[in-house]
Amino acid sequence: MRMLLWMLLYCAPLAADLAQVRAEPNLEKRSRAALELAERSLKASRQAYAAGDMRQAESLLDEMDQSVDLVETSLKGAGKDPIKSPKQFKYAEIKTVDLLRKIEAYLQDMSVLDRPMVERAKEKVQEVHDWLLHGIMTGKKK
Repeated sequence: MRMLLWMLLYCAPLAADLAQVRAEPNLEKRSRAALELAERSLKASRQAYAAGDMRQAESLLDEMDQSVDLVETSLKGAGKDPIKSPKQFKYAEIKTVDLLRKIEAYLQDMSVLDRPMVERAKEKVQEVHDWLLHGIMTGKKK
């Protein structure tokens, strides 16, 4: 059973790039796919940084920023009330907390001179997380 699961995970196609994520017509699925892309972009950025490729690392962080922006615009566009339909909002809030934790670990692993590029990305993720949390806790403005 475990072997089958691993085969499915490795053989399943990954949601490739931001253009494919933006093409998703269902806004809630789009926000989930954008969160997955943001997580993969952060992981790839860490790998690029470890390999010494600063341009690629920064490019992947920009992709993560755009993905997190897409999460926010998709959930806003869905027009759902976070209090009445919290499922997608709470999922996104949990994932952004996880991203923030991973970004913090990334910051600790890198040189102080290289940190500004990651701190910009962290600010954007924190902004979206705060928006999500505010929506869940207070509801939609009427």
